[in-house]
Amino acid sequence: MCQMFAEENRDRYKSATRRLRLNGQSTSIRLEGAFWDIVDQMAEKAGMTTPAFLSKLHSEMLELHGETTNFTSMLRCACTLHMDALGQDLRPDGRIAVA
Repeated sequence: MCQMFAEENRDRYKSATRRLRLNGQSTSIRLEGAFWDIVDQMAEKAGMTTPAFLSKLHSEMLELHGETTNFTSMLRCACTLHMDALGQDLRPDGRIAVA
């Protein structure tokens, strides 16, 4: 079992920082490649660019809960919830497997 994780494509867990605007404010978000892939998929499914999708999500968070202390952690959780809702799982090779 550990081989499955040890042989993971390094690009999937390598962090990448993207600079964007969240509701008019310039910021940067750092996530692992696997999570960026899912965020991009969620944005595409919503018919939005990734920056527009993140800005809308951030606005909704502010409206519901006030200032969020860790937006990137919330994004990781949103990615796992998104994959669960689709009944999908990410394989170690980066491909999506349907459960």
